[in-house]
Amino acid sequence: MEINTKDYQICYDPATATVSFLGSLRLSGPAEYTPIAELLAKVADVEPTKITLNLQQLEFLNSSGINMLSKFIIEVRKTARVQMAVQGSQSIAWHGKSLKNFQRLMPGLELEFF
Repeated sequence: MEINTKDYQICYDPATATVSFLGSLRLSGPAEYTPIAELLAKVADVEPTKITLNLQQLEFLNSSGINMLSKFIIEVRKTARVQMAVQGSQSIAWHGKSLKNFQRLMPGLELEFF
């Protein structure tokens, strides 16, 4: 499963249950995030042991995108069988500020900065 545009790329690796985000997500509103939310829902439907969101190369994510990821994390939290990890970059300022909030939504979430 993959989504490719000129601004961003999202790839799912089923072998590691990792969804990698690259580029900038500046979509306007929840409706434009629907394809991404559907890709994430398909990943969760498989119920892997652990889902990893690799955001290390995601340079920008607006509030609608943070909201979409927050809703996804809440849905995964409801299925207690699946663990979550989020990988961020120390060199991208918004990662340090925003990604910690995901742990408030899911206290067991692993947050890693590289």
